Amino acid sequence: MRRSLSVSMPAFNEAENIPDMVADVLHVLPQLADDFEIIVVDDGSWDDTAVVTQQLAAQQSQLKLVQHDVNKGYGTAVLTGLTHSSKELVFFTDADRQFDLAEIEKLLKHIETADLVVGYRAPRRDPFMRRLNGKGWSWLVTLLFGYTARDIDCAFKLMRREVVTQLHEEISSGGATFSAEFLVRAKKAGFKIIEVPIRGHRPRVAGSPTGANLRVITRAFKELVQFRLSLWREARVPVPAKVKSGRGTAV
Repeated sequence: MRRSLSVSMPAFNEAENIPDMVADVLHVLPQLADDFEIIVVDDGSWDDTAVVTQQLAAQQSQLKLVQHDVNKGYGTAVLTGLTHSSKELVFFTDADRQFDLAEIEKLLKHIETADLVVGYRAPRRDPFMRRLNGKGWSWLVTLLFGYTARDIDCAFKLMRREVVTQLHEEISSGGATFSAEFLVRAKKAGFKIIEVPIRGHRPRVAGSPTGANLRVITRAFKELVQFRLSLWREARVPVPAKVKSGRGTAV
């Protein structure tokens, strides 16, 4: 079945990757959707990410650039991309070209019976310490909030537009805690979640990851604690029920 699909990606200092990343998307999407758009969110990059994207957008009408004047963090950039998406289905990934985008088709096969389809890297092609840190983070999130997904921070997620519409105003985490909060709130709201293995994860070949930055790590733990406290506070205050698709929750 053909669909309308938004592909959004946060980008921070990804000028080297953007041309090939956009080319990858343009190669894959026409086979999967009749109507599509590509949204690059430049999160206050110091390099030519915005300039390169603008040049490409002048040649490709499906490509849109959204800019943050300053670096606001990974989660804010992802959320900006999601909220600027206009199509029926919304997919987000990172701009670092670590995924084989052809595997979007795997997620699309499950979207008829789910609200949110999340990938997990099988295997994850990152250095040992990044993989170890990722497992530790997922364990901590599961300990604090219960199970949501085995690879919480995997940037390969597809969702129905109503998931974004319902959740975007509730999200408070602007850094690396975003994915954890998004999944926890999606599950809490009753959206059905399905997990799919993504085999095409590969090492980064250009640009530099920021996940190991001390400032990023400190912000992530601070936001995680704040989110846990906010859920406890919300539990004490009755909230009117919201109307949604009613599929229930499953993992």
